[in-house]
Amino acid sequence: MFGARCLLRALRSCSSAPCPRHKPSAKLSVRDALGAQNASGERVKVQGWVRSVRSQKEVLFLHVNDGSSLESLQVVADSNCDSRELAFGSSVEVQGQLVKSLSKKQNVELKAEKIEVVGSCDPKDFPFKYKERPTLEYLRQFPHLRCRTNVLGSILRVRSEATAAIHSFFKDSGFVHIHTPIITSNDCEGAGELFQVEPPSKGKVPEENFFDVPAFLTVSGQLHLEVMSGAFTQVFTFGPTFRAENSQSRRHLAEFYMVEAEISFIESLQDLMQVMEGLFKSAAAAVLSSCPEDVALCHRVLAPGQKDRLEHMLKNNFLIISYTEAVEILQQASQNFTFTPEWGADLHTEHEKYLVKHCGNIPVFVVNYPLALKPFYMRDNEDGPQHTVAAVDLLVPGVGELFGGSLREERYHFLEQRLARSGLTEAYQWYLDLRRFGSVPHGGFGMGFERYLQCILGIDNIKDVIPFPRFTHSCLL
Repeated sequence: MFGARCLLRALRSCSSAPCPRHKPSAKLSVRDALGAQNASGERVKVQGWVRSVRSQKEVLFLHVNDGSSLESLQVVADSNCDSRELAFGSSVEVQGQLVKSLSKKQNVELKAEKIEVVGSCDPKDFPFKYKERPTLEYLRQFPHLRCRTNVLGSILRVRSEATAAIHSFFKDSGFVHIHTPIITSNDCEGAGELFQVEPPSKGKVPEENFFDVPAFLTVSGQLHLEVMSGAFTQVFTFGPTFRAENSQSRRHLAEFYMVEAEISFIESLQDLMQVMEGLFKSAAAAVLSSCPEDVALCHRVLAPGQKDRLEHMLKNNFLIISYTEAVEILQQASQNFTFTPEWGADLHTEHEKYLVKHCGNIPVFVVNYPLALKPFYMRDNEDGPQHTVAAVDLLVPGVGELFGGSLREERYHFLEQRLARSGLTEAYQWYLDLRRFGSVPHGGFGMGFERYLQCILGIDNIKDVIPFPRFTHSCLL
């Protein structure tokens, strides 16, 4: 089928060591090998894991993958190289010549001179089988092994590229990257349930608390970014955040990553929304450009039709409606909701998804939420009789809320009054100080990174877009 007899005449035997007359092999990733412009017999070394083994009478075919690309590199060897250890899942090091392939299925292949099995794998015990396509739910049972499958490999490469694209967007836009703390003494009031940090009982210091105050895993880096926005006009952070919510939903995790930004000298939600939309579209375009095969696999296997839905999102300007308009749309809907929509109540996931569908499956900004629903730091719109704050959520197809942001209350007396009404004046005296010493109008937002990946890839469950999902009753590894 692949000209086996012709290949056999060209192959060298799998000797234990390369000929001393040969130059040392250049180490290549599978991706670089597949993209090599010169495949005229250059000696190379490739390391990776066997994705398939096919032994014919005189020729052995392997496909080797090292995680650098979705496509594997075909290795052609003399059938004498075959052994029990050379099996699906085993790790190998292959040395040989990179040549133009005789098959139309690939441009190049590696003509093996030496194959070394680095780590054996018993395919009978390995939980994934050759040519089988396990479900994402099945793969969650094996967080230590699921990265070896094609679909998780693609998701994680997309995750890596999206991370780089987000950093590039902020760097190109003049933002300074800030490492906000993971252990914090503030709870970013209203953000969610907290994980408290305490030393083990045997190691407790004499004081009541290790830090002299209660400490928690961060739910948001926002307040620390607000500190930094007093010295830098544009800052962002990108790191893990934690919510102790007893939720088994497809949209929540106990540990997830947040992209957060804060911008000084900003006076309108329109300016803030422009950055949010730019981030979404810029990162998505970069991912589509840098790893199209991986995105295509996810769309084809996991979410048919998602390619068209994503293109629809990217080519249209995002829409804007007020919270009041959103409630009116929901109240006029023919759909029966579990939670009755009414002014002054929060929007639930079912409401968010309906609003996006109502708006033609284009992402939609919902602005100006009731003051009573939102935390103390959001800027008072001073409107009435329905009192609102300058807050914004971005709702996207399939996910619902993706971004949340607001203008911050920079006016000292307004903020002082709201803290006093909430009984938080003493705990947030430092936050009031920011308004006393060179305060400026500012605003910011946060984006759930895993939800972003769900949105662009069309993946239904958030547990499948993070390497090691943490959620209630589950902390494997």
